[in-house]
Amino acid sequence: MIVFPAIDLKGGEVVRLAEGDMDRATVYGDDPAAQAKLFAEAGADHLHVVDLDGSFAGSARNREAVEAIVAAFPGRVQLGGGIRKREDVEGWFEAGVARVVMGSAALKDPEFVKDMARAYPGGVVVAVDAKDGMVATEGWADVSDVPVIDLARRFEDAGVASLLFTDIGRDGLLKGVNLEATVGLAQQVDIPVIASGGVAGIEDIEALAKAAHEGIEGVITGRALYDGRLDLAAALKLAERS
Repeated sequence: MIVFPAIDLKGGEVVRLAEGDMDRATVYGDDPAAQAKLFAEAGADHLHVVDLDGSFAGSARNREAVEAIVAAFPGRVQLGGGIRKREDVEGWFEAGVARVVMGSAALKDPEFVKDMARAYPGGVVVAVDAKDGMVATEGWADVSDVPVIDLARRFEDAGVASLLFTDIGRDGLLKGVNLEATVGLAQQVDIPVIASGGVAGIEDIEALAKAAHEGIEGVITGRALYDGRLDLAAALKLAERS
């Protein structure tokens, strides 16, 4: 199982939001590249980066910071936030990003996302962001009437690398991962699932690692790392055994 340390970008700074609310941002640093290096030094070879401003604007807003992260981090960078056009996808792959994450586009233009998944095998992740079981988009500002499982199933034969499942009600709140919903989704689709939202400590990593055989590819963690509640090296070691 892969542990993805998260770097969320807002105005070029490293932040974490509570429940996706831009007005509830905690700033953890003003040097994203330095943070990426710290995660690499702890043993991480995967990184999850989100352009939060881009999520709301619909196009990249933290390009310079993302490019600095890619240059500083020796492993694979997975990027989400405002990636909704072909030129966005192509541009990020050219910049050295390993995988792109698309959420709003997956709901509004699934054929485009499928085309990108076929064009870049293993390079496209579909974000399935859930609020009370329904898909949320536009930086989680809008909640659709589409059930999570329905959106996920649309991409089963498209060559999508993974589904990134986030329980918005837990994100950034250290409430613990929604293990039941995450595993439930993984059991219902053939695409590997990445868990996100609510990681509070090593117990969450352990629980997900035990369920890895159900189709859990990885877990994203942010606030627990920044607040010192989770030791990244210990989490990586535990995940390696799954």
